[in-house]
Amino acid sequence: MEPNGAQVAQTRGAGYNSALVLLASLFFMWGFITVINNTLLPHLRSVFDLSYTQTTLIESVWFIAYFFASIPSAKLIERIGYQKALVTGLLIMAAGATGMMLAASLPSYGITMVMLFVIASGITLLQVAANPYVAVIGPARTASSRLNLVQAMNSAGTMFAPLFGAYLILGRSKGGTAEAGVVLTQAERLADAQSVILPYGLVALVLLVLAVIIARYPLPAIEAATSRISREMRQSLSLWKHRNLVWGIPAIFIYLIAEIGVANLFVNFVSQPDIADLTQEQAGRYLTLLWGGMMIGRFAGSALMQRFAAESVLAVFSIGAFVVMLVTVFTTGPAAMWALILVGLFHSIMFPTIFTLGIRGLGPLTEEGSGLLIMAIAGGALVVVQGWLADLYGLQASFLLTAACELFILFYALWGSRLPEDATAY
Repeated sequence: MEPNGAQVAQTRGAGYNSALVLLASLFFMWGFITVINNTLLPHLRSVFDLSYTQTTLIESVWFIAYFFASIPSAKLIERIGYQKALVTGLLIMAAGATGMMLAASLPSYGITMVMLFVIASGITLLQVAANPYVAVIGPARTASSRLNLVQAMNSAGTMFAPLFGAYLILGRSKGGTAEAGVVLTQAERLADAQSVILPYGLVALVLLVLAVIIARYPLPAIEAATSRISREMRQSLSLWKHRNLVWGIPAIFIYLIAEIGVANLFVNFVSQPDIADLTQEQAGRYLTLLWGGMMIGRFAGSALMQRFAAESVLAVFSIGAFVVMLVTVFTTGPAAMWALILVGLFHSIMFPTIFTLGIRGLGPLTEEGSGLLIMAIAGGALVVVQGWLADLYGLQASFLLTAACELFILFYALWGSRLPEDATAY
């Protein structure tokens, strides 16, 4: 039998180091663009006078793209190849960022929703390709450690984005610098909407430059070997015999509800008078600490997983996340704000660790399993449920949903991630 993708990669591991550095830039950019939403959403809430449900619906559209674009992305990668797919994903994102400039100039709530869907579709294409690539190019034992390490660059993007958004979006708008409760005039809302044009223009330019670099870079191809094995063995194998994948899909789905709910409602939460009493611009700066905690946690998690089982580290982090969310819900003032910031540290390892535990032992079915796990990112669309709870019961009480999500991740770490007895690592 021909060697699979992981074996091929291990024999040529040194040659992939520079490729990983370049891929890290992609992780940085899609983290950066995703988190711009966390400052964009309170901005749009002010511009269009939206309820919490309408605000979180914008983010739901973003994550619905993962559901619809994941399978087409996998088929596109198979058809045009890994490198061209990466370039295509970057170009799609650049087109969406350019469209956001149009939406801001009108302004148009509908066009904003469409362009966010376009950007998210481009990110989905990058996710479907890059996450399994990083996971399989080295030893299976350290896959979680390796993906956490590269995902730390994603967190670096998420940490920098709130500063970018707070300065160029919230800091340049009337709604972002006004005290809570101030009602904007129609002229002020129009001016605020147009403050989005410059930051998204800069984002589009960077994406185009990165697309040119990726197109000219000699990236190693590993998908051919894995595809040959998949075609030969696929009929005799079943994804649904792998408990770690079957439970990994809902684990990622539910984790995304927790992560996106915290991030998207952070600015509105900490700016409340009984929490930190900040302007949205000031609250946006504190959001940097939330994402900074995710970056630190991924570096720490990568190191811990060199010594301890990935599922054990995941269990400890999920318990920590549950505790700080209870503090967020049942306290007020700085304690509630800092508890919400701290959850970023505990959330840090969850996505990359669940992902690598989910594809562990899949062998030639790794590509199909990866596509399903990336599709599960659509769970972020259900952040609208938290928006609905916030409208009904209050923003602070809505974070009980997040606490419940942490308990499911604990269940996955302790039981759901176990391999079948007859399974072997890929």
